[in-house]
Amino acid sequence: MCAVPAAAQVAAPADPFAGDPTGIVADPCPSHGKVDWAVQHAHDQARDFGQLCRYRAANAALTERPRVVFAGDSITDNWINLDPSFFNHGLVDRGISGQTTPQLLVRFRQDVIDLHPRAVHIMIGTNDIAGNTGAAAMETVEGNIASMADLARAHGIRVILASVPPAGAFPWAKDKQPVPQIAALNRWIATYARSNGFTYVDYHPALATSDGAMKPGLASDGVHPTAAGYAAMRPLAEAAIEKALGR
Repeated sequence: MCAVPAAAQVAAPADPFAGDPTGIVADPCPSHGKVDWAVQHAHDQARDFGQLCRYRAANAALTERPRVVFAGDSITDNWINLDPSFFNHGLVDRGISGQTTPQLLVRFRQDVIDLHPRAVHIMIGTNDIAGNTGAAAMETVEGNIASMADLARAHGIRVILASVPPAGAFPWAKDKQPVPQIAALNRWIATYARSNGFTYVDYHPALATSDGAMKPGLASDGVHPTAAGYAAMRPLAEAAIEKALGR
């Protein structure tokens, strides 16, 4: 038998919040001072993998049932900043920069199901392809998206599955060649949505060049949409919402 060290805990190197409580506790989200992104990211990986603390207070403050929750990564997270007028009349933004499908799945109950929206817009996969939380098989990424969609359906929430937006390269993961993997994942998402009666929204015709990159002017770094990029996405999202909720 192997000896297990008593009181062993996971800690990130130089984590400024290493003294936070761990285990099953009454308040897993103590307030912290502002730190830079890299330090916060290291802390989140060790202490809050799904980043459930990000929207915990905002969820508690909601007074009305959302019409649609937008769940995703930085492309969703930034949307409300560059097109704030879109997120009214019951549209709620629950994107978190840098997240992968397993991270979104971890927080899906808190940030989507427990809010009881009429529909959820799921747009995720960019950071899985970039390898933000390590290596994963394409089938695992697909399974995570399927699990979120299945959970939503089981709770009476209409599902909108969005294509992974185009990217010719990732500035933070320059060794990756994302175009073919984005195309493969989007083919699966479209097929899965169709076979399950979900709404599929494809942003590529509005955003992508013929070689699978972002059109000039529609992204700040080839990945993250500008205000013009979100303006191109907005009518497609609105049409998908109308389709999903009109059934």
